[in-house]
Amino acid sequence: MEYNTEREHLIIPEYGRHVQRMIAHATTITDKVEQQKCVDAIIAFMGQMNPHLRDVKEFTHKLWDHLHIMSDFKLDVKSPYPKPEIEKLEERPEKMTYPGNKIKFSYYGNTIQTMIQEGLKMEGEEKVIMTGMIANQMKKSYILFNESSVDNNMIRLHLKQMSNNQLNLADDFEFIRSASVRQAISSNKKSNSKKKNYKKNYKKNK
Repeated sequence: MEYNTEREHLIIPEYGRHVQRMIAHATTITDKVEQQKCVDAIIAFMGQMNPHLRDVKEFTHKLWDHLHIMSDFKLDVKSPYPKPEIEKLEERPEKMTYPGNKIKFSYYGNTIQTMIQEGLKMEGEEKVIMTGMIANQMKKSYILFNESSVDNNMIRLHLKQMSNNQLNLADDFEFIRSASVRQAISSNKKSNSKKKNYKKNYKKNK
């Protein structure tokens, strides 16, 4: 019995061992015409393995790139695309930079922080309206995080802290009712559940 650990390393595993062996065989063909025919047949076979991607832009280009990579760049054949550069393939991607903004209360998310920054730029009545919108959105976010209870005074306090005391609600400001928020959340959950069930039934009956 032959174990996979004893076999040659698969350069691009998704194509399987047979494709890799076909490409390895193509590199040994000395007749250029026969080698080209063999390579064209391999490309066609590789495309048949993913028929759903035939119409995807640059899919064929990707196949030719993979062919050269799996041949260890030993194939010198006619291709509709330039051979990929080994140097570029060996380049390491640039390190991703993570957002540096720190959210004091994570359950409110980045959206609230962005709304607060926009609210700070406003003045007069526009700022008052925006502050109320932010407060109600904070309440909705908090209820999503903790459905059991929510204290309007706590929302007021958090808004002050997150805006460095620059956004303050009027004393007579009326928050959106918790019951209406929970009802909307419940309706959304039921709607999403119906959509999931519909998709499952559709796939079964298809």
